[in-house]
Amino acid sequence: MRVYLDNAATTQLEPKVIEAMMPYLQQFYGNPSSIHSFGRETRAAIEKARKLIAGLFHVSPGEIFFTSGGTEANNMALQCSVRDLGVTRIITSPIEHHAVTHTVEALKNEGKIQLDYVALNNDGSVNYENLEQLLTSNPAKTLVSLMHANNEIGTLLDIDKVSNLCITHNAYFHCDTVQTVAHYQLDLQKTKVHFISCAAHKFHGPKGVGFIYINGEAKIKPLIHGGAQERNVRAGTENLYGIIGLAKALEIAYAELDTVSDHIKNLRDHMMRRLLDEIPGVQINSDNNGLYTVLNVNFPASDKNELLLFNLDIAGIAVSGGSACSSGTDIGSHVIAQLKRAPGSTAVRFSFSKFNTMEEIDFAVNKIREMMPVAVS
Repeated sequence: MRVYLDNAATTQLEPKVIEAMMPYLQQFYGNPSSIHSFGRETRAAIEKARKLIAGLFHVSPGEIFFTSGGTEANNMALQCSVRDLGVTRIITSPIEHHAVTHTVEALKNEGKIQLDYVALNNDGSVNYENLEQLLTSNPAKTLVSLMHANNEIGTLLDIDKVSNLCITHNAYFHCDTVQTVAHYQLDLQKTKVHFISCAAHKFHGPKGVGFIYINGEAKIKPLIHGGAQERNVRAGTENLYGIIGLAKALEIAYAELDTVSDHIKNLRDHMMRRLLDEIPGVQINSDNNGLYTVLNVNFPASDKNELLLFNLDIAGIAVSGGSACSSGTDIGSHVIAQLKRAPGSTAVRFSFSKFNTMEEIDFAVNKIREMMPVAVS
């Protein structure tokens, strides 16, 4: 058996998404910027997808801009806020995705911003009192950039609380929602956010496509130049079939949300119970009330820990030690480092989708028990 439990890194394509994309890989291939009938029919498909997405978030279609994914969307929000909106200060957290942390560090090193990090609680959640203190302490034009759910430990942000704090202190608010779009309802009419980011491959859509929501109050110029696409905000020929797949995947995800979320929560809770019961010394790094698709587990120090991920792969179980974007490096997780776990212990991220089964969870736990030297029989 091969078991895929790395859905926070990417997900398999939904068959109905493939079906929706196929005509735009074969029959409808016109450049959406062309004025002839081939171009007009693909342009119409893109605008239909944009309208569908906008409706799901209760925003105007003119506030949705297609990108290559979450990293580009995050860069647009951060860099364009500094360049075009007069932002001279960014408040973020030390456990954001590297698409945010590396970008704000670059802006700081270029002398463009003051960079402040909000304090975190012991579980990795944002300390809202400290965030309010930071917003109160400095009158500089500020952007708050905080992710809705941490991609490694699943800690959730109270997005409404942060939104209200930003409104009170006249700050811009960017929220990296890559892990939560399609998993939580986001009504951007009720919750004021200036920017959110999305990547289709996190919810059974295609890779290489996403979108950024830009609130109509935030007037930014293109980050990528060279064409008038996306209403002069993002140059480059649109990823036609990717956009079709993104919209279809999102439509399916929200239609199935209640049933799928219950299924995934059951898988997650079952795995957590078994690991806690059967592997002495295990700690759960994830908040039980956090992102339901993620379970981050700390295994006690062992001489086998160094090869744990490798041995799980050999056993046919795909998991992660952290963000997929950081794999291949010898630097430990910056997120887990903030939790200050015991030296020598190993954090493993299990992440689930609607395609996982209880049989797969039991198979994975049984294999882990065999690998752990302190596992009980």
